[in-house]
Amino acid sequence: MPPGPGDVLSLIRHGKVRTRGDIVDVTGLSRMTVAQRVDLLLEAQLIREGRGEKHTGGRMPKRLEFNAEHSTVVSAAVDTNHSRVAITDLAGHILAVEECATAVSDGPELVLNTIGDAVRGLLKRHGVDAARVSGFGISIPSPIDPVTWRPSQPPIMPGWDAYPITEHLRDILPVPVFVENDADAMALGEQVTGYPNCRALCLVKVSTGIGTGIVIDGSLYRGIDGGAGDIGHVRLAEHPDAECQCGARGCLAAVASGRAVARALSALGIPARSGRDVERLLAEGLPEATRLTHDAGREIGKVVSTLVCMLNPGVLLISGDLASSALIGGIRETLYTLSLPRATRHLDVRLGALGEDAAIIGMSRVVVDQVFSAEAIDARLSESASVPG
Repeated sequence: MPPGPGDVLSLIRHGKVRTRGDIVDVTGLSRMTVAQRVDLLLEAQLIREGRGEKHTGGRMPKRLEFNAEHSTVVSAAVDTNHSRVAITDLAGHILAVEECATAVSDGPELVLNTIGDAVRGLLKRHGVDAARVSGFGISIPSPIDPVTWRPSQPPIMPGWDAYPITEHLRDILPVPVFVENDADAMALGEQVTGYPNCRALCLVKVSTGIGTGIVIDGSLYRGIDGGAGDIGHVRLAEHPDAECQCGARGCLAAVASGRAVARALSALGIPARSGRDVERLLAEGLPEATRLTHDAGREIGKVVSTLVCMLNPGVLLISGDLASSALIGGIRETLYTLSLPRATRHLDVRLGALGEDAAIIGMSRVVVDQVFSAEAIDARLSESASVPG
């Protein structure tokens, strides 16, 4: 079938076309058909026109761009011991944000209801009509079933397995709801913000647990069952007795996560309970925290070296509570030693730039990609056209 209005919007939104002439060249549609498609999108306020950037000898062509102010998105990022809720525009720019003091161990109902209260408060305080919210995206520290959007056997979230998050949140805000793994959301947020042309990007989040988000050709790679990148539960033969929260022994998370480093610090008489405590001690320059975090990085690098050899990414980002020069130094030490030179010769290893905003921005992008997909827009415009008046 010839490209519809949704396809044209997708080309504009992803920056592949800028003018009507570009659309004609890319799609092969006639100028009249392109004009009809563009007029539909302008009437629906999905795109807007601006002044052209260059003169072609005749009239300056008007530049077409996605209207990021068409509506808003609600994004939430659930971490082990707290959550963040934000309102963004359709380009992922954060308009308002609030932090909630909830722990995943409190259970899904309490956490999600707290998030719902925060969402209602944000919308009211910032004068955003709920009718202008296009969708709701939430990230959680768990594998996500890509079919049901439900948590899939989360190792550190008792009571969350297969919980109907989308249905629960839709009762709070009746809009499309999407759920992703936290590291996946962070990886996508970093990719669309800082590395849009990188064909393969990995982000390793080191907090209470350890997980990896993988973005290939601009799309998240989740695996068949949503378990791609769950490196925190790779077994390390040299640590057979380290007990993990998942119930197994020898997991990477049991020896190198924020929880593991906090436990090692406590054994030295330095009070620490979580990755956030380690983050604070690192900021204070505590030598023991720096040394143990560097050692954790060395262990992580052993596993990440296999990931790098398999995927050959262009960018490897380190994020989470333990993200620091100490951690990345340890990772580099074993990563480059154990990886093939061919796999790392063009590899850019660095700390993530967005911090806790990464998951918020990533979830905003997930929502926009779904709600403003070509298929969704064609269906919406077709439905509008069939309504009398």
